[in-house]
Amino acid sequence: MKKLSMLLLIIMVFALAACTANENAGTEKKEGEDKNSKKEKILYLNNESEPTSFDPVIGYDIKSWDPLNNLMEGLTRLGKDNKPEGAMAEDWKVSDDGKTYTFNLRKDAKWSNGDDVTAGDFVFAWKRLLNAETGSGAAFLGYFIEGGEAYNTGEGTADDVKVKAVDEKTFEVTLTSPQAYFLSVITNPAFFPVNEKVATENPQWFAEADSFVGNGPFNLTEWVHDSHFVMKKNDTYWDKKSVKLDQVNWAIIDDRNTAYQMFQKNELDVSAIPPDLSEQLMKDDKVKIDDQAGLYFYRFNVTMEPFQNKNIRKAFALAVDQAQLVDYVVKNEHKPAYGYVSNGFEDPSGKDFRETNGDLIKTDVKQAKELLEKGLKEEGYEKLPEVTLTYSTLDTHQKIAEAMQQMFKDNLGVEVKLASVEANVFATDQKALKYQFARSSFIADYADPINFVENFQTGHPNNRTGWGNKEYDQLIKDAKNEKDEAKRYELMYKAEKFLMEEAPFVPIHFYNQVSLFGEGVTDIVRHPVGYMELKWADKN
Repeated sequence: MKKLSMLLLIIMVFALAACTANENAGTEKKEGEDKNSKKEKILYLNNESEPTSFDPVIGYDIKSWDPLNNLMEGLTRLGKDNKPEGAMAEDWKVSDDGKTYTFNLRKDAKWSNGDDVTAGDFVFAWKRLLNAETGSGAAFLGYFIEGGEAYNTGEGTADDVKVKAVDEKTFEVTLTSPQAYFLSVITNPAFFPVNEKVATENPQWFAEADSFVGNGPFNLTEWVHDSHFVMKKNDTYWDKKSVKLDQVNWAIIDDRNTAYQMFQKNELDVSAIPPDLSEQLMKDDKVKIDDQAGLYFYRFNVTMEPFQNKNIRKAFALAVDQAQLVDYVVKNEHKPAYGYVSNGFEDPSGKDFRETNGDLIKTDVKQAKELLEKGLKEEGYEKLPEVTLTYSTLDTHQKIAEAMQQMFKDNLGVEVKLASVEANVFATDQKALKYQFARSSFIADYADPINFVENFQTGHPNNRTGWGNKEYDQLIKDAKNEKDEAKRYELMYKAEKFLMEEAPFVPIHFYNQVSLFGEGVTDIVRHPVGYMELKWADKN
């Protein structure tokens, strides 16, 4: 009997244990997890391609600067209202002549490694931007600093650049002339500080997650190149109380159909819309459309035949039907581009720049054929030399290139070859003028039309066509030095008309930002001029 009683007791103990286990199923504390802690907020995004660089003066493209804008921060930052507000700088004062700015840095402005952010870090970074040996494509943005252009072009020295650390937390800069948009310009990543001590010890500090040192809302904690990267909330950030996300995981997927499938499976919280699904998905209440000042276009290389000839360039430009490309290929409610400067910039009279300057290069097949014949005769061509159109790898770019290829065949009787190149190689080779006719884009660096038209000055790093003209260069120079806003706008109107008459490129469409947002994702800010902001983003 004793043995039987003992057996029953053992069975009851196991039964009780089993009941307890079933009641707690799914609520067990995972290893390292605090049962009382809140659920981590992790946002899943897609960067589409590998960032060119997280060196703020080298990664001069949206795929680098979008994430970098959340890893670092300059003197000012664009607020939710798209206007510059204090960031690393707590406040500032401006001299009576409008040329000298004195910034007071926050006492709690820190680097992610715990170092203080100092005025010397800004002096180091801004002179590095302008140092020709750095090789920054964004160096021209610093030309409004007195001595900046001379230093960058080898006609001056670093000592001539008028930036200085008055003391550890006071930074001073003197401009060549008053610039109404200066505080907006310096929100750009090109003007982010660099930790001088870290960069001196390791010139490649930006190349890997374990060596990266930032000062923004998030830290770079993982980077598997060409695969993904991860950011976590930065506990040393001065305004960390505003940061609601714990982590941001960025995929690198260059196919928008694949990315959309991941979005459907909740593997991404935000997705671009594949063109094939645009009509269907644009009606979805998850779609958010933001303005963006920028242009999608194709550059001619005027140093390669046959595009040294202006009439042949214009023939190709007039043979493209931007409205058809937008309606049937690009979709997503983009606007066809018949000029270079996008909508959204008001002149002193309150008129929009784009509406005032009108359509400067618009589809005209009859004139395109006439100009092609004229150009062929001018060059002594019996037939047009072979033309290859090159685009960077992305399904959307491919579809646009294929549609243009058909337009050239139908409208000009010209067979154009297509070539696809990986994004990082493409950017480098385009700057080196290795492509005859190539896809391109421009997103405004700051909120003024001069930022558009300055790009085609002779030798400008954003030119990438080999085209140049002294008269055009003078128009830009005069506009930059003109204090009267009405006269300044007239010079910019004239410059754009001159540029489009020369046709070193074919405009396709102006940008907007169309995305699908998952449930509970809020407060991702996309500025019309500027970069993605995750500082205020949330996920519930």
